[in-house]
Amino acid sequence: MWREIEPDERHEIMVDGHKVIAYVFGEGPETLLCLNGGPGLPCDYLREAHSCLKDRGFKVVAFDQLGTGASDRPEDEGLWTIARYVEETEAVRRTLQLGPVHLLGHSWGGWLGIDYALTYPDAIKSLILADTVADMPHLVSELERLRAALGAETVAMMQAHEAAGTFDHPEYQAAITLLNYRHVCRLPDWPAPVKRSLSDWNMGPYVTMQGPNEFLYIGNLKDWNRIADLKRIAAPVLIVVGEHDELTPACALRMKTALPAGATMNVVRNASHMPFYENPEGYYPPLLDFLARVSG
Repeated sequence: MWREIEPDERHEIMVDGHKVIAYVFGEGPETLLCLNGGPGLPCDYLREAHSCLKDRGFKVVAFDQLGTGASDRPEDEGLWTIARYVEETEAVRRTLQLGPVHLLGHSWGGWLGIDYALTYPDAIKSLILADTVADMPHLVSELERLRAALGAETVAMMQAHEAAGTFDHPEYQAAITLLNYRHVCRLPDWPAPVKRSLSDWNMGPYVTMQGPNEFLYIGNLKDWNRIADLKRIAAPVLIVVGEHDELTPACALRMKTALPAGATMNVVRNASHMPFYENPEGYYPPLLDFLARVSG
């Protein structure tokens, strides 16, 4: 279903003295505001996967978070906090006069989306938590389980390199590559928007907030946990998770059981962390059904 579409509008938004670039597709009465993963990734991979919803009557908005894509790239590590990104998201919504939105957060964008929904509950009509978590310590335990499937000798090798800080060693990178193809995107050839985002990754925000790779969390979000707060989210929630996702179905179930009754979950078969590319047939129909139910 996805395809690359030129944005109908491109906006430069000033947020606390820094330029943030936003992209708008369509002009429907209902707005889907997309928060992409990373941190540090341009929004291309998520924007191109959802701009097609303009054909279904939605206005679709995405933006390059500060430090990424066409937005400014300051080097102050103090800027890389989830609280600052929450305020940036609100500045984009307010500046573009979007009103209450359907908020779709993917991966790190889901952590951001949860904090945004808790901070600005009246700004959202619904919340889509795609391939994300609400409890980082629990995720770390799940990642250890995924790593263990590589075998004890490989895990010991990885731990030795992590202790030494030699993350660029070829044998360590080989293990990370294998995990990426198992749990990030299982397609033999990754789609062009994914490659484009990854090729322009700003590791400054990523390392500061998360860590050196997808399977080691040592940044300032390593203790982030909103499970106890999820009961305060009154908006309708759809949880999406790939069957083989690095942010695992167990993490998704942990969110569902903590949310108010009525939250729904779509486990996308034969997919990992990029279900909109890996299995579009399993991703888009449940998303569209949910949006139809909560719109208006």
